[in-house]
Amino acid sequence: MRQRMTIVLAALLTSGVAVGGCSRGGTERWATTQNTNVAIDWDRINEAYRAANGPEDLERRVNEIYEGSEVISIAVADLDATTQEVTGFFDRNSSGAVDAGEKIFTMRRRITGEGTGEMQTTGHGAYASYHSPMLSIMSGMMLGSMLSSAFHPGYVPVYTSRPYVTHPTRVSQIRTARPSRPSVSAPSRPSGSGRSFPARGGFRGGARFGIRRGDRPAPIRLTA
Repeated sequence: MRQRMTIVLAALLTSGVAVGGCSRGGTERWATTQNTNVAIDWDRINEAYRAANGPEDLERRVNEIYEGSEVISIAVADLDATTQEVTGFFDRNSSGAVDAGEKIFTMRRRITGEGTGEMQTTGHGAYASYHSPMLSIMSGMMLGSMLSSAFHPGYVPVYTSRPYVTHPTRVSQIRTARPSRPSVSAPSRPSGSGRSFPARGGFRGGARFGIRRGDRPAPIRLTA
């Protein structure tokens, strides 16, 4: 029997299976990796564009919504008299431009008639699966000046020959001004109840009410 158990344990160790949860090798199931993508609340991103009073206000709103450690830069360009395109991107090389692989989303606004328009948001890269429906906008709605100004008589596009782009020096200002981000140094395991529990390994409470075997008094033999 003892020889059989020895063979089984040797096979487990050879295959790299952790025995008793004490092995430190392999990949931690709940570890956060550099390639982890942070979820984006797209409804709030769309609302941020509707409520923004300008590109800098949009930068602030978007980065308050985004919960990752990076800062999302904004580029705004008026493609023609009726169409505006907003691009959210990670300016990883601090170039102040939307370079290859940096684009996160684009929001396009188009005026379709007198007092009416539409907007749509499309994700890129890791977020390429997101495509919003065509969202209606119109004069009289609760809109920030970034969108509502397009309905004013005599409106002239501002960002045609010289688009707006978040300047690299603003990135640190945006990061400082937004709410602090949760630490990722101690990742937690998700649970079905919505609570967070620490990862495996650590103190197990409740076993023997915290009494160790060595704490028990030695038995005393009674003699007649």
